Amino acid sequence: VKTWSPCLTRRACASRRACLIARFNFIYAKDRLDAEAILRPYVCNMEVVQRIIYIAVVESFHAAKMAFWKVKVSVKETLAVHPCDIVTSLEVAALDYIACHKDLYDVRACIEEVISSMNIHPKLPCPAEVDYIVISSLIRELCCLAFSMQTLIPALDIAVGVDGELFNKCMYYRSFDSDFSAPLVAYHVWPALLERDVVIVKGEVVTRT
Repeated sequence: VKTWSPCLTRRACASRRACLIARFNFIYAKDRLDAEAILRPYVCNMEVVQRIIYIAVVESFHAAKMAFWKVKVSVKETLAVHPCDIVTSLEVAALDYIACHKDLYDVRACIEEVISSMNIHPKLPCPAEVDYIVISSLIRELCCLAFSMQTLIPALDIAVGVDGELFNKCMYYRSFDSDFSAPLVAYHVWPALLERDVVIVKGEVVTRT
């Protein structure tokens, strides 16, 4: 029988949070650029390449959060039927359990769901032009990251942007090839990371007149 200590849970959550934020930054700095290089032979337009990667991030977070919700429901039901010496809430115990048992997550199914969503996305090239499985390693990293971020208290999430929105300097950096006088976002390169709707890592956008 396992005992959950609130103090230990908070420390573990803080440690996971720091690692996951660092991982988010690493994916942006390294894996994103690797994916761009993989896509360039298939897509000559750099804007389209960046749109593909941005939408891959958005769809990966969406699929992972849905998968996490299903796993959490199952785990909470199991813990409720087989109670242990829990000194904190069932919700916290379930999050801690999932964080320690990553094999509960079917990441392969999540990757397939993301690719299927991208194949029918209206802003992306049709599957005949590019098979998004070529960036499956990036999608896997994003799905695993997004899933793990749901075990935090509070959970971390991304801000989903809309083309044409007003540029927010508190949420985004402008890409180097932006028109720095343009007030509106032409498209998004990378999402901002949020904690309770507060930006903790800025995203990147392209602004043009």
